[in-house]
Amino acid sequence: MALPKRKHSKARRDKSRTHQVLSAPAVSKCPQCFAYVKSHHACPSCGYYKGRKVLDVKVKEEKKK
Repeated sequence: MALPKRKHSKARRDKSRTHQVLSAPAVSKCPQCFAYVKSHHACPSCGYYKGRKVLDVKVKEEKKK
């Protein structure tokens, strides 16, 4: 197996890693409930996608004090 003849500098190592950065997921606001939703996904809080109800979402019961 081939090995490098000399050690690569830290700058050269870091230059090759510049494209390995993660980006934040694209999010938008739901027009029905204004919650943040991933693009091209149904809203997990209200169940709407493109103005149509596609999911039945159960409402969480609040804890009684």
